[in-house]
Amino acid sequence: MKKHVSLILILGIILTGTLSIGLGSVSVPLEQLFSMSTAPDYIKTIIYEIRLPRIIMALLIGMMLSSSGVVVQAVFQNPLADPYIIGIAASATFGAVIAYVFQLPDIFYGVLAFLSCLISTFVIFKLSNRNGKVDITTLLIVGIAVSSFIGAFTSFAMYLIGEESFKITMWLMGYLGGATWTKVALLFVPLVFSLIFFYLQRNQLDALLSGDEEANSLGVDVHTLKAKVLTVSALVVALSVAFSGMIGFVGLIIPHSIRMLVGPSNSKLIPNSALAGGFFLLICDTIGRLLLAPVEIPIGVVTAFFGAPFFLYLAFKSKGGR
Repeated sequence: MKKHVSLILILGIILTGTLSIGLGSVSVPLEQLFSMSTAPDYIKTIIYEIRLPRIIMALLIGMMLSSSGVVVQAVFQNPLADPYIIGIAASATFGAVIAYVFQLPDIFYGVLAFLSCLISTFVIFKLSNRNGKVDITTLLIVGIAVSSFIGAFTSFAMYLIGEESFKITMWLMGYLGGATWTKVALLFVPLVFSLIFFYLQRNQLDALLSGDEEANSLGVDVHTLKAKVLTVSALVVALSVAFSGMIGFVGLIIPHSIRMLVGPSNSKLIPNSALAGGFFLLICDTIGRLLLAPVEIPIGVVTAFFGAPFFLYLAFKSKGGR
């Protein structure tokens, strides 16, 4: 099973993606799906301009969030750390909402989201660090505090927006309906860069699992490594939030689940978590599109439905293991 996890995930992505193309408020017959030359123009538009970009965007964002979750858990040395739970994503949301308030060009959504995300990342990390080690209780408390504090500013910004705040509310719940080929292209480059960067740091991240002192004794510059990894992770989270809104729990559920299948080694955990994250988000988006069709359930609601019970399970398991 462990040897074939990657293959199973790839096959699952292909199968789910194919089914997702044909299913929706407008069904695409199989004969037209596999023979596009005979399909009418409106079917081609639905497939090439709406569903395919959305499917690929779900895969890319799922891969970004899950791979970010892997490295954040390694840096904070606990399985409950997650970009959303510890407050990083809330700050990215604040930056993106500010860009919306001032009607800035789309590129500033990612820029402001990244800057606010980067600042809060190091604030959370600094406040949670005691005697060279991050305490999980302190981490969660600091994350909740930072998230609530920034959330107050986000709410105020939404108040200033006025009647159009429904658009922001929908966005805050996670929404992939605005997927375009341009957004896919903008997400693809940082995804590839971040995955390569994380994978190149795999051995040093493995060393962190034994603790900071042990990693230092093995020649790892712990503080520099954490700073670089958290910076790239912040960029990944900021971009995903800027393009899709708040989609929580992917960075928590997927790394932990894959760790149980392939073990803690990051050489296997990072690529398999990325694949599983894309697969998971694709499934969640498909469920959100189909369950109450033609009405869509925001994808963040679907992931929270799976993620919240999973988080409680991990929390109680961690408490029981003490």
